[in-house]
Amino acid sequence: MNRRTFIRTAGIASLGMGLTGKVLAKTYAHRQTLTPNGYERLVILHTNDMHSHLEPFAETDPKYPGQGGMARRAALIKQIRAEGHPTLLLDAGDVFQGTPYFNLFKGEPEFRMMTAMGYDVGTLGNHDFDNGIDGLVQMLPHAQFPLVNANYNLKETALAGKIKPYQIVQKGRLKIGIIGVGVELQGLVSPTLTGEISYANPIPIAQEMANRLKYDFGCHCIILLSHLGYSYSGNQVSDLIVAEQTENIDLIVGGHTHTFLNKPTPVKNLKGNLVLVSQAGWAGLLLGRIDILFSPKGHIQSFDSAMNEISKKTIGL
Repeated sequence: MNRRTFIRTAGIASLGMGLTGKVLAKTYAHRQTLTPNGYERLVILHTNDMHSHLEPFAETDPKYPGQGGMARRAALIKQIRAEGHPTLLLDAGDVFQGTPYFNLFKGEPEFRMMTAMGYDVGTLGNHDFDNGIDGLVQMLPHAQFPLVNANYNLKETALAGKIKPYQIVQKGRLKIGIIGVGVELQGLVSPTLTGEISYANPIPIAQEMANRLKYDFGCHCIILLSHLGYSYSGNQVSDLIVAEQTENIDLIVGGHTHTFLNKPTPVKNLKGNLVLVSQAGWAGLLLGRIDILFSPKGHIQSFDSAMNEISKKTIGL
């Protein structure tokens, strides 16, 4: 199958518009309650570690029979957006590598499908370098959404100027700052693929970016889009550690460790304020959802969350 035939068969162009799958899951039905006058609800949807799983797992798969699939995810996202709240769609990296689709098409259909679904921001995972820096650069035109990373030095590479440290997204009257950080690539990716990229400790960098977004740009909410990993038994930097050792970050949306969380983990930061840390497994099996309620003055009042399974049981596709 050539690239053109595959794209036509997969229906990439229609993912964000033509799917009408009925959502049966109860995981977010309670969110239909009214938002108080003057308040605003922001819906954050997130994925991570998709690893080129464009189609559902086979019905005969011993662990995930018939689960996942990007068309089903697109239908669920469309249903959630129809609720009418400002919605932010994020991905925490490792879009590439894991099925023959990547081996054949090098990441083009993954990025094109994500573009059709209306992703707002993504970050880089270690496997997104599996076709080298030049291979990633060749795929970037198919990603019509920004990729962010603040702790990789890309100045001496072909990615220079193509990856921002952070992105500010306006949703309704809310200004959302999104910072990207990634795991140490040494030991995970061959130096022949990463070239002159150098890694820096993400904790002070995330803190610097968070302060800039809060105090210089007046962001109402700051999200760290992380491919560091949820937690480790040793002292390796993880999402939980970053949450504890920083301030001004409200939410960490993570990836890399393929951690299945039923709900975000609350962590107290340096000031004793709560930071939520979330991760949605891997392979597009789940769509994470976090609702944040903002006061009329733009202050965070409360959080609500759900993990939505992508399967025939929850979506009529």
